[in-house]
Amino acid sequence: MYKANILLIYSGGTIGMTKDPHTGILRAFDFDSLLDKIPELRLLDCNIETVSFDIPIDSSNINPKYWELIANLIEVNYNKFDGFVVLHGSDTMSYSASALSFMLENLDKPVIFTGSQLPIGDLRTDAKENLITSIQVASLHENGIPIIREVGLYFEYKLYRGNRTTKINAEHFEAFDSPNYPNLAESGVHLKVNKEYLKKETIKEKLIVRTAMDTNIGILKLFPGISKPLIEAVINTNNLKGLIIETYGSGNATTENWFVELLKEAINKGLYIINVTQCSGGSVIMGQYETSSQLKNIGVISGKDITTEAAVAKLMYLLGYKIARDKFPFYYEKPLRGELT
Repeated sequence: MYKANILLIYSGGTIGMTKDPHTGILRAFDFDSLLDKIPELRLLDCNIETVSFDIPIDSSNINPKYWELIANLIEVNYNKFDGFVVLHGSDTMSYSASALSFMLENLDKPVIFTGSQLPIGDLRTDAKENLITSIQVASLHENGIPIIREVGLYFEYKLYRGNRTTKINAEHFEAFDSPNYPNLAESGVHLKVNKEYLKKETIKEKLIVRTAMDTNIGILKLFPGISKPLIEAVINTNNLKGLIIETYGSGNATTENWFVELLKEAINKGLYIINVTQCSGGSVIMGQYETSSQLKNIGVISGKDITTEAAVAKLMYLLGYKIARDKFPFYYEKPLRGELT
């Protein structure tokens, strides 16, 4: 009988902590003794191996250096394992899942990010269910071929496409949402996989890992009354190559002449400006209203229904990839890993 081989990668985060019963201090969990601490894992029909970062990283300190480390661990172990589960702090998990989706070109196996709101040793922890089901999801196969063949994020009974997620709550166990794309799977009495929403194409090419991420980008959230000096200061930041602007509704912004001229001048000087919506769901549709048609006319790139987290990862990725200037808008507005519709 076929048994999937799963590599569990612990990068850090609450899920990997246990509380000292005497002092209450949180300490990193020893993942080498995982099967002893969580015997339920023995019931899963798979073989599990573990690898941990030398020093667990709080997700607030995650940056492209650690994305590269995760990607490289997957690359060197790719042929030995059928799936990968990445344990990660929840605060920046959507950024990391988005980044890995771009870094892992020709991915044809599951890479499932998960974490928890409470440490694994807590009485009421959500960690065990998230961990057990993430491993189970990564083990799903038909005739030895993985069913999930993309970067996912599993949290509180739901599997999402990783680059479609955003963290919506710091206290509830239901910490994530995928506002513009349906769930890939749901865990209840049965594990229901929504196959119609999974990545369809069959990859025959070898996995390529591209870790060159250019961090010379920024995010500017618009608000009523935003001042010209603030926007000038942002746009004139040294070495700034890309700027994500969070606009209103379906991509709308003030039509004040000074605002449009500042953006136009910056674009003409070579800055890529991406338009994403502040709304938790929905899409940028530039040109639908007069308040967005000017942005379209001056060359602002539409982020469509991409999340801000995926917009950041995609911008870093395409800048690192050194896409030709005349092709950059095409590749940004095109879905590369299912990150936009």
